[in-house]
Amino acid sequence: MEDKRNIPIIEWEHLDKRKFYVFGICMTMMIRVSVYPFTLIRTRLQVQKGKSLYNGTFDAFVKILRTEGTAGLYRGFLVNTFTLISGQCYVTTYELTRKYVSRYNNNNAVKSLVAGGSASLVAQSITVPIDVISQHLMMQRKGESMGRFKVQNQDGKRMLVFGQTKDIIVQIFKADGFRGFYRGYVASLLTYIPNSAVWWPFYHFYAEQLSSLTPKDCPHLLLQAISGPLAAATASTLTNPMDVIRARVQVEGKSSIVLTFKQLMAEEGPWGLTKGLSARIISATPSTIVIVVGYETLKKLSLRPELVDSRHWRNLPGRD
Repeated sequence: MEDKRNIPIIEWEHLDKRKFYVFGICMTMMIRVSVYPFTLIRTRLQVQKGKSLYNGTFDAFVKILRTEGTAGLYRGFLVNTFTLISGQCYVTTYELTRKYVSRYNNNNAVKSLVAGGSASLVAQSITVPIDVISQHLMMQRKGESMGRFKVQNQDGKRMLVFGQTKDIIVQIFKADGFRGFYRGYVASLLTYIPNSAVWWPFYHFYAEQLSSLTPKDCPHLLLQAISGPLAAATASTLTNPMDVIRARVQVEGKSSIVLTFKQLMAEEGPWGLTKGLSARIISATPSTIVIVVGYETLKKLSLRPELVDSRHWRNLPGRD
């Protein structure tokens, strides 16, 4: 039986880039549709004062569905889909940085740490303005808003989706100027760079530990499906405090991370730093399984034609 650790990995240079990006966008879109409601719930839980509106993830889900309908769970979704661009930039940066770092250091943890952090830096520079707009749309409840800005109804009629988006953009610009679209940029970097930098090493760590504990004929697909969510839960738990602060800075228009942290601690204590964590893990688990398993499947589908039948490809990324 062949030792799975000797099977070569699919690298950046082996891919048909056109297929890779087309399949990648389709896969990411499917993931977004399935987990977006929990992204919205997480944001509302993080922004609300104490438990003024919702008692938790399930309570929020039921109340939003009851009062706002299914559409309420997808507020800001169309705007948020523009982050597909940053998602492709993330993947490209991750793969290229990993390839570059491998010239100097072949340690998996180092390559994953540097590549993950660099990819998040690039992605967040594109994502933050989209996040700011979509989060203000998420805050629009029936007849009221949880944030600074409220969509103005015209003659009592419900404004169309793109009309709401335009209204929010105008209000942000009037209040804060162009800088308003990058409010919370530093907080986003302090949330997602560590999240990404931590996720990849933990993913490889869990995968290697599981690999050593399981028989050699255990499907790599199963190891991936377990390692991904474990890494996501770990990274989410470690970075959730900053994610709460990021959400409040962006939605409430605060300018200081330190003052936001002090206010949160004074009002809600240490437990305030865990707000939205369960929703974050719930949304991360299915998406991570699809991302991890789907990402390697995506790479296989994107192999250059001349390489499809020439080698046996390893399913588990980065285990050199």
